[in-house]
Amino acid sequence: MTKRKAYPLRINEDILAAVQRWADDELRSANAQIEYLLRQALVKSGRVKLVDKVITQVVDTKDDK
Repeated sequence: MTKRKAYPLRINEDILAAVQRWADDELRSANAQIEYLLRQALVKSGRVKLVDKVITQVVDTKDDK
């Protein structure tokens, strides 16, 4: 099971409202949507790799070198 850590986030209210609308469209919470977006950005940038699409395990790409 994945551990989760609470983290206070300061975010522009207009951006948060847009994220909330997007999350509502995809039947997610705003928190889950932010986590999804961050995960996708990390994978796209090559900083982590997506190990499993059902249960996401973030692995540091430095381990591959």
